[in-house]
Amino acid sequence: MISQKNLELGTKSSVIREVFEYGLKRKAEIGEDKVFDYSLGNPNIPSPKKVNETLKKLIQESDPTELHGYSSGPGYVNVRKAVASYLNETYAVNESYSRIYMTCGAAASLTITLNALVCEGDEIIVLAPYFPEYKVFIEHTGAKVVEVMCDKETMQPDVAAICQAINEHTKGIILNSPNNPTGAVYSSMVLAELSSVLSEKELQYSHPIYVISDEPYRELVYESSVPYTAKIIKNTISCYSFSKSLSLPGERIGYICVCERCEDGDNIFSAICGAGRALGYVCAPVLFQKMIPEVLGATSSIDEYDKNRREIKRILDECGFKYIEPEGAFYIFIKSPTENARDFCEEAKNFELLLVRSDEFGCPGFVRIAYCVSNKMIKSSEEAWKKLAEKYRLTGERK
Repeated sequence: MISQKNLELGTKSSVIREVFEYGLKRKAEIGEDKVFDYSLGNPNIPSPKKVNETLKKLIQESDPTELHGYSSGPGYVNVRKAVASYLNETYAVNESYSRIYMTCGAAASLTITLNALVCEGDEIIVLAPYFPEYKVFIEHTGAKVVEVMCDKETMQPDVAAICQAINEHTKGIILNSPNNPTGAVYSSMVLAELSSVLSEKELQYSHPIYVISDEPYRELVYESSVPYTAKIIKNTISCYSFSKSLSLPGERIGYICVCERCEDGDNIFSAICGAGRALGYVCAPVLFQKMIPEVLGATSSIDEYDKNRREIKRILDECGFKYIEPEGAFYIFIKSPTENARDFCEEAKNFELLLVRSDEFGCPGFVRIAYCVSNKMIKSSEEAWKKLAEKYRLTGERK
């Protein structure tokens, strides 16, 4: 016998990967330039020059046995100190390197943190719409997933609904801002309201409720700014990845920061070390650890993403599609013009538009498009969007 749960996970792709794989097949059939694939959040903007320059220098000048050897489990001390200094200088906080754990990207950060926190009978709140893998990560720990819908007009957290969902079993809540799949940036005011509610509930139930802040898009923001969650909410554990800011999704490098004001923070960090050990997530890639101090604060071209954002918004506006205003990340969440978003996505395929239905994001009735694609592809897809809009008689409407 083998694990049926893991067998099911291994034989069934996520909806995002399902659409992506369909796109690969379709491109082989009719040509890549004829398929408009908005499925995958895979950065298309090159990494900053500093990344390759630093990697080249490390390879040329480092002792290869050290460069390709092990670090300590939580990562190199000098790297963790650099991360802490960057956070403190950027956000006016007081984080300690001794509570920073280098990881193999955001998935490792989240799974390690969840496994460090969860005990039998615990519940973790997720704010819908949410990245589908959250559910996989949480359920693997044995915790119960509790979905709370955001405000469907703004996609800001519904603090009153979160308050109602919290009970004596609530161990934590995952926040993701800028958000995948909506592009929403959670406001300081909403986070302050949430902080107040969490403090009240912690007193009521006599235990901390931890905020797991998933922050891979923290630097990818346009007209607004991204509040640093740990500065507003006391019991925050920040999970970060350099995949999106530096266009390094395949390199798997990030960190966990058990923030200064986090209750029982030293023991949580020890539990994170233990969870990393149990899951086999010790010693994040050394070459990329050593790169981090030189590239902190650098980003791929946000102007290029913004150019794409403005272009796709223009097309959607002119076609009459309704969407959530994208303030950050590189996604737009479109309201399906038909009740069943699956049907809408299937119709879009007839025009070679590959979109991701929102059902698996916990929010039926929408579709996600990832605009981290070439600007040329966005422009080339305009006629397809117009034909799709005509199918639903949307032409001429405005958002």
